[in-house]
Amino acid sequence: MLYKLGAKDLRKTKPTPETFQTIKRNPIYLVLDRVIDTYNIGSLFRLSDATAIEKIYICGDTEYPPSSRIHKAAVGTEEWVPWEKKDNAGGVIKELKQKGVQIIAVEQSPNSISYSLLPTKISFPCAIVVGNETDGVSKEALDLADIVTELPMFGVNKSFNVWGSAAVIVYKVIEALILKPYFPKKKV
Repeated sequence: MLYKLGAKDLRKTKPTPETFQTIKRNPIYLVLDRVIDTYNIGSLFRLSDATAIEKIYICGDTEYPPSSRIHKAAVGTEEWVPWEKKDNAGGVIKELKQKGVQIIAVEQSPNSISYSLLPTKISFPCAIVVGNETDGVSKEALDLADIVTELPMFGVNKSFNVWGSAAVIVYKVIEALILKPYFPKKKV
């Protein structure tokens, strides 16, 4: 049975091991590189639930669940998305790369490609790295990334909110997943 809960129910309902296992996860990880705003973290949990991301890694000196401020923005989805607290994004990225995960950093950089090109460049599983609200993705994480992508900015603002950027990129990655279905290797 697939669970679908409204915001009111999500705020007070915790998954059982059985209901948690019913969620078919997409082969996508989200790495939060020193994201500090609890509203952004909560919103990234909500995005991760909406897109059935495999796991979130919360990296650096920041808040993480349980947190009433994250819970408010996450609307309870922090209970439904697997997550782990890690010291730094670089270590997580190295671990993921060893497992064959493609790393996609979302950052303005001379090496960035347009987000519109992503569906043709992605392989699965993949991880999307988003960075600190002021400093962006760390240099270490950028150096380890297989792809760096950015969104065009047409107004006076130089950058977009971290959860908003992540949402655009995650859905572009989902588009690629639909175009190139992922079939995990069977364990022998």
